[in-house]
Amino acid sequence: MRDSLGHWLVRDHTVYACVMGSRAFGLATEASDTDRRGVFVAPTPLFWRFEKPPTHVTGPGDEQFSWELERFCGLALRANPNLLECLHSPLIEYADATGRELLDLREAFLSRRVEGSFRGYAAQQLARLEQELRSRGEVRWKHAMHLLRLLISARDLLRTGKLTVAVGEHREELLAVKRGERSWEEVRARVRTLHDEVDAAVTRTPLPAEPDRGRVEDFLLRVRRAALSADPAVPGPHLGAGPGIPETAQRA
Repeated sequence: MRDSLGHWLVRDHTVYACVMGSRAFGLATEASDTDRRGVFVAPTPLFWRFEKPPTHVTGPGDEQFSWELERFCGLALRANPNLLECLHSPLIEYADATGRELLDLREAFLSRRVEGSFRGYAAQQLARLEQELRSRGEVRWKHAMHLLRLLISARDLLRTGKLTVAVGEHREELLAVKRGERSWEEVRARVRTLHDEVDAAVTRTPLPAEPDRGRVEDFLLRVRRAALSADPAVPGPHLGAGPGIPETAQRA
């Protein structure tokens, strides 16, 4: 029943859908999956029940993951890299009026908090890579590539105040790491250099100290009020998992 509800919310109440992962980063190869991410708005009356609507949903399509709007905004305000990159994907598949307003709020989520959040994710990735190197004697080069990509993204975001998801001129450098054409010592040296560059960027970043929480909350409240009239009927288990985002969402 929980899956049916979640998949129904994704199919019928998605407001924004995009492609993420290697395809959005400009790092895709023939073997790359198509990772889809989305945002849905649960009808407001569903929050009046004892069992609240899900904060996130896996599926119904392969490689598909969606967040309920409030959860999405909360994580993005904390400068979660995955959520911020989702908002800045160059591969938008669908955005209705609410989704377009969410996109218009992209800059409201950006702040100097990105330094800590992006670096935190990078530190976790580095720790996992080094643990695997110690325990298994090998490096997962794809993960090493994304570690460098994340630090490059953090540096450039702090320098410019703009988040660019596609790696652009760094593509060949990063793919060489993915192919294992760089030593672990070279990767670690690059990590140290990027941290130094992030340090320098922080001192003169145009980003504000904090995100514009009030502006985002005003948006969320207006969406909740508008969703009061949305169909609150919970689907039964007979509703199967559809092919992915709503039919209207197939139009880019």
